[in-house]
Amino acid sequence: MLNLERLRTLDALAHHGSVSAAAEGLHVTTSAVSQQLAKLEREVGQRLLARNGRGVRLTDAGRLLADHAARILSQVEVAQSDIEAQRGRVVGEVRISAFPTAARGLLPAAIRALHESHPELRVRSRELEPEAGIRGVVRGDLDLGVVLDWSNKRLPVPGGLATAHLLDDAADVAMPVDHPLAGRPEVDLEEFADDDWVSWPEGEFCHDWLMFTLRSKGFEPRIAHLAGEYHTQLALIAAGLGVCVAPRLGRGTVPEGVAVVPVRQKMHRHIHAVWRTDADRRPSIRAAVEALTEAARAVDGG
Repeated sequence: MLNLERLRTLDALAHHGSVSAAAEGLHVTTSAVSQQLAKLEREVGQRLLARNGRGVRLTDAGRLLADHAARILSQVEVAQSDIEAQRGRVVGEVRISAFPTAARGLLPAAIRALHESHPELRVRSRELEPEAGIRGVVRGDLDLGVVLDWSNKRLPVPGGLATAHLLDDAADVAMPVDHPLAGRPEVDLEEFADDDWVSWPEGEFCHDWLMFTLRSKGFEPRIAHLAGEYHTQLALIAAGLGVCVAPRLGRGTVPEGVAVVPVRQKMHRHIHAVWRTDADRRPSIRAAVEALTEAARAVDGG
């Protein structure tokens, strides 16, 4: 009889590509992953892993069993969904991720509403960038992810995931109050071709979007500072160190010394919830999506 948790470990290794990454995704130690895989090899009587430099790779038998593991785990998810749906009660646990401004601007209200409406449901949340949130949902580490893309740059969503649109979030340009354009009712991005820019860290989806967008305006942006948090970005702007794009969701109070001006050609982030289609019937998923939708509606209406 194959052990389900050991199959889950093999599935994580197949998705992540290394023992250490699988351990991180499963929130266990690398030793625990190695032990589970060694026990699984003994159960099936074949080698599932082979050395590959400093790491490991799946053998032919390992790839075969990993393919079966993915299907088995998907069927388990469907069975759990059907049982929850048949019971009809919102209970158990739901694991949610959100990118930083959504974690600040949407999650608190949504989680509070879930606690009030469904006291038997335990909610666990994590702050993750959109790509990491999608990977977590695909792997089964998360039940639901709040992700974003931009009106001119879409975030690829793998097959097997369902989505629900939550809101469109407008973005402005933040600049020091003594900037020559600070008093304008609207600005164009190309007017900041000679300014230093504050951006998200390299490799993040929003950094790639910013570079793509500014280059499409006909200039190569001069990125002077990188910061993941909007509060840090705005602090740099307040110090007179550049300009940045400032979405409205989760922005909070704009610091003294910063002016925020709308862009004439509107920039919007599209914010979505994503979850696995094989979990679609779970009442907890539906309740969480509904709570996020209500929190987004309150923000949008405000």
